[in-house]
Amino acid sequence: MPARPAQLVLEDGTVFRGESFGADVAATGEVVFSTAMTGYQEMLTDPSFAGQVLVLTYPLAGNYGINAEDVESKRIQVAGLVVHEACDAPSHWRSERTLGEYLASENVPGIAGVDTRALTRKLRDAGVMMGAMTADETPEQALARLRSAPRYGEVDLVRGVSTDEPYEWESTAADVGLKPDLQRNVVVVDDGVKYNIMRLLAERGCRVTALPPDADAETILALSPDGILFSPGPGDPKFLDYQVATVRSLIGKAPILGICLGHQVLGRAFGAETFKLKFGHRGANHPVQDVATGRVHITAQNHGYAVDPDGLSSDIEVSQIHLNDGTCEGLRHRSEPVISIQYHSEASPGPLDNVYVFDRFVEMMDRVDGG
Repeated sequence: MPARPAQLVLEDGTVFRGESFGADVAATGEVVFSTAMTGYQEMLTDPSFAGQVLVLTYPLAGNYGINAEDVESKRIQVAGLVVHEACDAPSHWRSERTLGEYLASENVPGIAGVDTRALTRKLRDAGVMMGAMTADETPEQALARLRSAPRYGEVDLVRGVSTDEPYEWESTAADVGLKPDLQRNVVVVDDGVKYNIMRLLAERGCRVTALPPDADAETILALSPDGILFSPGPGDPKFLDYQVATVRSLIGKAPILGICLGHQVLGRAFGAETFKLKFGHRGANHPVQDVATGRVHITAQNHGYAVDPDGLSSDIEVSQIHLNDGTCEGLRHRSEPVISIQYHSEASPGPLDNVYVFDRFVEMMDRVDGG
């Protein structure tokens, strides 16, 4: 059966045509692009992509198929996927199904055959914008539907990707071959946490308990944490100002690590504002420089907002910067064990250079425990 024609309609009326694959449904979302060459399964299941239509700049997607292991959450999180070419005959020993079958199984639409180079240039020049994916509507109908939908920055997306109830990471001991008597107790405030964060903590001897995003300081401290991690997640950090008060109440009570959205929450807790980037940082090759040492790290990133350091309190210093645009990529408290990073140290997909952040977090916990 020939593929159905489909189209992506941007909010300015620009139309990009292709063929439908995956689920045969319509979708709307903020259209963003990622420059990562591999890792499409991890990107699809990254909660930080919730509410967004993901465009892959690498021209071929799906060539190594889909497996049961390379997931970063319990479901596909993107609103839709746009690619230049979707492989329908993957070749890899772990492959269990095609990319199209995976999208269809979770009712997520895809469009293949799109000029993704032109689409990416459009987003780089004009900035990210809302878009509608459809195979049944005219461009005018899709645009009308899009204009009646809420914009990306108007929705609290964290509530849809987080947890309603506390849970312990079940893989803590069994999957990584650790002894059951783990040495450290880490609380993760789940704003849309990726599984690999919890995997990497478990590998370092941490028992991990995840809490809902609105968990207050009293609830967190009742678990006697050796460390507290504020996770990545989707959307505008302004919706998490209730978490800002929690962070302030936790300073000095336990070591704290903030990653991506968690970094932005920490920045707001220390007096900074956050702002929306023109087209965000999404990919696996972003250069970040450590201010103190001058060392450059190649990082995985997925975020559309950044911290404006101008309002930071004197207790906090910018520890890392993005070499492409000079934006703040890390914060460090001058006297308390509190650090944050804007990039994804857990990668997935991306380079493994930056898992050292988890080692530093463990060292902070050990230093506090050891006095």
